[in-house]
Amino acid sequence: MSKVRVRFAPSPTGPLHIGGVRTALFNYLFAKKHGGDFLLRIEDTDQTRYVPGAEDYIVESLKWCGITIDEGFSVGGNLAPYKQSERKAIYKEFADKLVADGNAYYAFDAPEELDAIRKEHEEQKKTFTYDNSTRLSLNNSLKLSNDEVQAKLSAGVPYVIRFKMPVDRIVVMNDIIRGEVKVNTNTLDDKVLFKSDGLPTYHLANIVDDHLMLISHVIRGEEWLPSMPLHVLLYEALNWEAPQFAHLPLILKPTGKGKLSKRDGDQLGFPVFPLKWISQEGDEASGYRESGYLNDAFVNFMALLGWNPGNDKEIFSMDELIELFSLERVGKSGSRFDPDKVRWFNQQYIQSKNDSELVDYFKPQLQEKGIEVTDEKLQQIVGLIKERIVLIPDFWEQASFFFEAPTEYDEKVIKKRWKEGMGEILNQVIAELEKIDTFAEQIGHDAVVKLIQDNEYNMGQVMNCLRLCLVGAGKGPDLFKIAELIGKQETIDRIKKGIETIEA
Repeated sequence: MSKVRVRFAPSPTGPLHIGGVRTALFNYLFAKKHGGDFLLRIEDTDQTRYVPGAEDYIVESLKWCGITIDEGFSVGGNLAPYKQSERKAIYKEFADKLVADGNAYYAFDAPEELDAIRKEHEEQKKTFTYDNSTRLSLNNSLKLSNDEVQAKLSAGVPYVIRFKMPVDRIVVMNDIIRGEVKVNTNTLDDKVLFKSDGLPTYHLANIVDDHLMLISHVIRGEEWLPSMPLHVLLYEALNWEAPQFAHLPLILKPTGKGKLSKRDGDQLGFPVFPLKWISQEGDEASGYRESGYLNDAFVNFMALLGWNPGNDKEIFSMDELIELFSLERVGKSGSRFDPDKVRWFNQQYIQSKNDSELVDYFKPQLQEKGIEVTDEKLQQIVGLIKERIVLIPDFWEQASFFFEAPTEYDEKVIKKRWKEGMGEILNQVIAELEKIDTFAEQIGHDAVVKLIQDNEYNMGQVMNCLRLCLVGAGKGPDLFKIAELIGKQETIDRIKKGIETIEA
């Protein structure tokens, strides 16, 4: 095998969908597995769909996912430029060569002419296709004389260049994932290769750039499988060796029916983009990073969408993914997207990190709220709550009471636990706590338990009401660890406020 060189070639038409992220990831894993290069190319030949900011978003998304660009847009390289709109002068030469060799032709059909023909076919309940059955009756260089063609070109009549699809030929292709694929050219139309605006279409630019950039493997989404025969024929027409192809399966909706879309995420409440996206119009779309997912958990989940490691293991580092990855273990059928599973991955990754690492995720939330706390104390708090954390924002939800006294108290807990006389019992608890000089978890626990046992109070009732005063709800880690971390005076103040508020 010659040096492996793969490319991820998105169009800057908006935020990068997670289907694109997976394509980039599989290209990256394959390249690194074989000691090859991962290139980023921006395919912006369709200027009508260009969205400002999309290119930077793509680069930032790959960076967050840990996908390093070896060569290409944003990093440069010997084969620059890596943005198709900046390579405009390159493509015309190859389009002209295809025409000169009889593999393509000039088509002068005006849009309104083609619209009229389509309408006529629709009235006859037929579908018009620009192909080998219709091209000789249309306004193109296959029908016109050389003089007529030259006259139109000289006069600046708008034209496109179309590929001349061979008649009744079986194109035999090999896909690494899908095996042998056969297509009869009679089922294919004469695709436009070069547009009237002076830019190539995806089909020509894609082939030319992959050849000039020495791409060895084209790994892309299943939606491009119907284009594979045309691309193979273009390589043949230009006398170039074609790369190896691999078409990845679709990522399906959580129901398993149909391709995953932004609408699915909107309806079911999960992101379909790696990073938050804000359009020029101000519309926002949530991203995995901003929603509180760790990048390594997200990447781990994405890697298993369509690829099977061959065992029951689910947690993999990037290095492990690179070592194990192979296109032969990518399935043909679509993979159902499971938003609960990606949350599970995130929880596993959070729990696997040490407390000092998690402090770095929690601290920014506290800084935004103007809360100052030592790393040592924050590390203790994180250690108490991390088993309950699924997403990064959960840190505040699960630990806010360490930093802010409750202002409201759970009505369900009050109704179930707060019986007549509870205020007096908690005042006795306060009295016991005030006697303690060294206020620590075990000392506080022993003092309160002794009070309850000596007076034959209901242990569960008192402890739950004490928790209610400190936390505001029936949640949180060990009650006396909370008391130790918030301190003696704050503990007493919260109990007093709880009694006063609840018994008001």
